[in-house]
Amino acid sequence: MRKTALIPGLVIVFWLFFTANTSYSQIANTLSPADKVFGLSKFWQEVNYNFAYFNNINHHAWDSTYKALIPQVEATKNDYEYYRLLEKFCALLKDGHTEIAVPPIEGFNYMNNTFGDYLLVLKRIDNKVIIKRTWKKDIKKFPLGSEITQVNGLPTEQYITDSVAPYISASTDYVRADIASSMLLRGVPGSTFSIKIKKPNGEQASYILTHATVTDSIFFPNPGEYLDEKSRSLLDQKTFDNDIAYVALNSFSDVKITTHFEKLLPWLDKARGVIIDLRYNGGGDDGIAFTILKHFIQDTVLIGSSSTIRILNPYLKAIGRYVNVADTTGNADKRDAWLLYNGYAVYDKPGTWRSKIDQSTHKIRAPVVILIGKNTASAAEDFLIASSNQKHIVTVGEPTNGSTGMPYRFDLPGGGSARICVKKDMYPDGREFVGYGIQPNISVVPGVKDYLENKDVVLEAALQYFKKKHQLRN
Repeated sequence: MRKTALIPGLVIVFWLFFTANTSYSQIANTLSPADKVFGLSKFWQEVNYNFAYFNNINHHAWDSTYKALIPQVEATKNDYEYYRLLEKFCALLKDGHTEIAVPPIEGFNYMNNTFGDYLLVLKRIDNKVIIKRTWKKDIKKFPLGSEITQVNGLPTEQYITDSVAPYISASTDYVRADIASSMLLRGVPGSTFSIKIKKPNGEQASYILTHATVTDSIFFPNPGEYLDEKSRSLLDQKTFDNDIAYVALNSFSDVKITTHFEKLLPWLDKARGVIIDLRYNGGGDDGIAFTILKHFIQDTVLIGSSSTIRILNPYLKAIGRYVNVADTTGNADKRDAWLLYNGYAVYDKPGTWRSKIDQSTHKIRAPVVILIGKNTASAAEDFLIASSNQKHIVTVGEPTNGSTGMPYRFDLPGGGSARICVKKDMYPDGREFVGYGIQPNISVVPGVKDYLENKDVVLEAALQYFKKKHQLRN
């Protein structure tokens, strides 16, 4: 079971990206101390009552952290500092569907990649933070693929652990590391970073970078050139050799994709194999996802994930004060009463989502390969869970995002908001994937060279899989 570790009595030390060149007086401070404490308390309260993974956290540490934060939020000098503390508090829960949405704050803005004369766009590949884009004039100074080895005197991974990752809400460590890597040098105008890099030829160099606006605009390579930056429609399609049909389902957030897909059914009937690309599908609506998936399910019933939600019963909680542990044996009500009174969540019985597939449903009989990766999340992961019992479907690529569930949203002071995951999803047999990611049947991980050269090794592996299977059939 996934565990979220909290340090008892933890006092969150607030870390800022500011230097003496940045004036605090320019940043809005619209929230009163009472507003700030109310917002913190609102988030803490909603987690206590509704967070689906509440039993995975140390309750004493969670409460102690909340208590320690009360004077800290009261003392914040502006709205930015306040929301930064909320982000760090939320990130302790380590859930991608549990997040703080920071509102626009007057007088405050971040800069991520621009440093006056320099531009550095970063990405995590092969567990290294590399430079993937710079100004064309600086390509010899910052060759593509150069690794950031140190930041502000610390090894890059240590700097991420100390100063970047603690503010990022994610369910899996590798997704948190990916986000942190892209935001490694994030700061405000005037903030300074000392970095060391290792170039592809082994040469090392050091630079002092200060965030400032830029006038140069000749990127190398141009924005949108890498595979993960390509502009994508709801649905993309193409045909490869040997009548292999490729369909990219890039979102389940718009019901129009079901109409686009159903128009392809006659074309898919002719395919000897089908590739479904979910690598850039961040989710949406399970209903939309399953409307498409049912065409590939060879059974009469589509079986989705099993799920649990919290049960709130004030009456049983009150009774729990008078229940001893010995009284709970063989008595479900007393057991729940004791758990509720002592601060533990009580869950309903696991239920598995099932839907009968109409006999008239147009079925695609060809073998299927689904491409997956770290951006495959939420409803796209539910799509994978519901297809995992189909022997003619295999997955190729990297582990998925590892985050799904139903988020509950509510407002916070100053125009911000939060969401909390209120539904825990698992495989139908109870195996967990949130916090771990869905593992591919065939693992294919692009390297630095593959990425920089736009070589789609995951798609190539899928095509090779069909080639081998075809040869075996002959």
